[in-house]
Amino acid sequence: MIRINGRTRHRGSVIGVIAAVITLPLATTGCSNTVDDLGYTPTKLGVSEARGKAKSISSQVYDMIGVMGGKVTRPGPRVSLCDEDPDHLYKVRHTWSVYGVSEEQLKEGFERLRSSLPENGWKVVQYGRSKNAAKTLGMTADSKSEPFAVNADLWVTGESGKKEENPAILVNVVSGCLRAPDGVNLHEEY
Repeated sequence: MIRINGRTRHRGSVIGVIAAVITLPLATTGCSNTVDDLGYTPTKLGVSEARGKAKSISSQVYDMIGVMGGKVTRPGPRVSLCDEDPDHLYKVRHTWSVYGVSEEQLKEGFERLRSSLPENGWKVVQYGRSKNAAKTLGMTADSKSEPFAVNADLWVTGESGKKEENPAILVNVVSGCLRAPDGVNLHEEY
């Protein structure tokens, strides 16, 4: 058992979430070692503006989920450096969850999110059950206008019938690599 955000999780379930969190940025930014290999030109954006944008996207996602009375974890967006150019490129990641309501409310909220994303400028690029033991339902969506992606996982009692101790919707909002404005020392920003 492992504790995440004050909640107990089974080690196998945690590995699935960690794998999703690690592979999402790689899928949206590539795993090359040069800026030329990114496949896109990074948007120039100040770190505080990028954090604000991640918070704004998270608020929109929360509204799309529409679960009333649920609790929400409160960590803010984090900054990490992009391997391709750690002196000039960075990513913003905002990971949070909705919990404290019934599994049925979470399932309905997850479906609302799935149907609302395309209506709000997002393209759902992955939807389905994970291949790990937990078989959580997950989705990934890419913004059509911003260099951000959303990954969401539904943690409820699975197909095996094993009761989920802490049902929740876990959300990870992550940017592609962004370019810091001239003169910004990214090593002081996170």
